[in-house]
Amino acid sequence: MFRKVLIANRGEIACRIARTLRAMDVKSVAIASEADRGALHTRVADEAIVVGGPEPRASYLDVDAIVRAAKASGAEAVHPGYGFLAENAAFAAAVEAAGLTFIGPTAEQIGAMGDKRAARAAAIAAGVPVVPGAEGRDPAALAAAAARLGFPVIVKAALGGGGKGMRVVEDVAALGEAIEGAARLARSGFGDDAVYVERRLDRVHHVEVQIAGDGRGDAIHLFERDCSLQRRHQKVIEESPSPAVDEPLRARLTAAAVALARAIRYRGLGTMEFLVAGGGAKAAGGEAALYFLEMNTRLQVEHPVTETITGLDLVRMQLEIAATGVLPLAQDAVTRRGHAIEARVYAEDAAKNFLPQTGRAVKVRWPEGVRVDAGIESGDSVPVHYDPILAKVIVTGASRDQALARLADALDASVVHGVITNLPFLRALVRARAVERAAIDTEWIEREFLAGFAALATAPAPELALAAAALGERLGIPAPDRARAPAPRRAALFAALGRWRLPGLE
Repeated sequence: MFRKVLIANRGEIACRIARTLRAMDVKSVAIASEADRGALHTRVADEAIVVGGPEPRASYLDVDAIVRAAKASGAEAVHPGYGFLAENAAFAAAVEAAGLTFIGPTAEQIGAMGDKRAARAAAIAAGVPVVPGAEGRDPAALAAAAARLGFPVIVKAALGGGGKGMRVVEDVAALGEAIEGAARLARSGFGDDAVYVERRLDRVHHVEVQIAGDGRGDAIHLFERDCSLQRRHQKVIEESPSPAVDEPLRARLTAAAVALARAIRYRGLGTMEFLVAGGGAKAAGGEAALYFLEMNTRLQVEHPVTETITGLDLVRMQLEIAATGVLPLAQDAVTRRGHAIEARVYAEDAAKNFLPQTGRAVKVRWPEGVRVDAGIESGDSVPVHYDPILAKVIVTGASRDQALARLADALDASVVHGVITNLPFLRALVRARAVERAAIDTEWIEREFLAGFAALATAPAPELALAAAALGERLGIPAPDRARAPAPRRAALFAALGRWRLPGLE
């Protein structure tokens, strides 16, 4: 096993990796930008090195600076986490060229599976169904392909993962602009202006399978996760097992994922993402259709739900595979128990179109008795330069209903003061009837939930409402009369509340 590992990331994932390394008696080295000097992940790690300025390109995306830091620290391996350089083939190659171990797949696998064209070709060769589509650079040829597929279609960059830049096109009139926009994004973000057009599937579930491979052709699965609760193609809440998957569909999904991982001789942990249409056990008849979407050649933000139901530490698995080239367990040793759900807590204002927020988190308190992977504590700053994820709240239950109820309680007990977060949005979301019934799909939040949430967006957090009630009682203002109390007594109440008050009631 390694003696020292450099963590090429920040925030909650860097904290998570550092804690696993400590449990394995492996020293950790955190990198940081000038903006992150003294951040929580640098305090959790054994050592910290500032590698550059606040902008990601000057620090967390600076390949040479990170490799130099790894060499100078005496680290033997580099863990990329997720985001930043985690799926950058050139970074993986640079790490290996420096005589260090990259904790993840090979540079060739990252490059191949990060290219939607190559990934689709690999899936087809492995007998895994894919969403019908076509790619290219000629707008006329892409328009002809879209006409053959039938509208609506999805237009996106051929390279890169995730949903950023993805556009849904309803008719031919909007196609030209969508292709041009996707090509611009692809050129600036990935250095390749190739565009992909695929058939848009209606009301589908996004289901992914966690896999692990030894790099020599053996691979196993660690069951599936459902990531259908999304906004703008970005995941909000994830769970396992998927409520849309019955046992026959689970067998098909996991078999397809393992077949593809074995076909590419995948090394390390990764995720095969699928779209599922037909609802598994809830389908009106016949088999649910499944389609390979893409592969993420890294750890996922939502990996804790898999850890919770299987009892495995996926970061430890990554390290063990990288150190030994052997899978640490066989498929029949992987079991699951209960139901796990994760909610992502972001510094963003849901009432203002989820605008990212920055500032100082004056008071932070996370719920007791549940797992929280957090990147901040009370007094920490939330910089403007990076993804605004603050924490992940993960709960488990014997059933999905129990897990949802526990998640609602955990979100109610979560406190972040000083920075606006999406906690009110999450609290309302987990209590929505459609979520409770699992009557959702990848577009349900935007299609049906957001309009109703707008009325709740300015509601105070539960702990603030309770504080206001307690202060009102202490000041002798009966609950029904507080809004109509004499001006001096109202003034005393709001003076006591300070900034934590509802505007318009003074």
